[in-house]
Amino acid sequence: MTTKAAARSHPPRGQRTTQARRAKAERVRAERARPSRRRRRHLLLWGVVLTAVAALIGAMMWSARTTSDASSRPAPDFTLTDTNGATVRLADYRSRNVVLYFNEGAGCQSCLYQMADIEKHAAQFTAANVTVLPIVMNTAEQIKADMAANGVRTPFLIDADGSVSAAYGTLGKGMHAGLPGHSFVLIDPDGSQRWYGEYPSMYLSSADLLNQIRKHLP
Repeated sequence: MTTKAAARSHPPRGQRTTQARRAKAERVRAERARPSRRRRRHLLLWGVVLTAVAALIGAMMWSARTTSDASSRPAPDFTLTDTNGATVRLADYRSRNVVLYFNEGAGCQSCLYQMADIEKHAAQFTAANVTVLPIVMNTAEQIKADMAANGVRTPFLIDADGSVSAAYGTLGKGMHAGLPGHSFVLIDPDGSQRWYGEYPSMYLSSADLLNQIRKHLP
């Protein structure tokens, strides 16, 4: 092979050096890309896991806020004594919409917070011609101590033997078999039960409660 032919078959040294550098740079980029691809797969996997967890939490929250649209029925009548010592008869509220708020009472911070929130929006309940009557199975002394600690002023009705709570089907719906859960019962001015809502999440905003009231009134 002649010198000219050899020169044509082999690129100049400078060109060979440039090609080698380019090849090395490509290898370096490829090496750097591998962790990035692994990182992307890792992040994608975590995204799938977090999405599944969020869906599960959402399902749990949805199940913790249940309502019943049972057909209207005459509301069981009752006579109870409140924390002020006054006698309260359901029949005395025939001209108004009434919401019975059954709850665990003393020792349940969420229960008292719920009533405090309702009191903060008292004007809206009054405008809707709604009276909220909280009912517990505590003694007056027990619930009055929690009322004072939470700044709640609305008298609680004392259902000492649980007969009223049982009549409205609220027992065992919360964390304790022998106590009410966190329940609302809507009764219209004619004395008919229009709606029952059970909230194991232990809270329903006043806005949502008013929406349920408006939705279920005739």
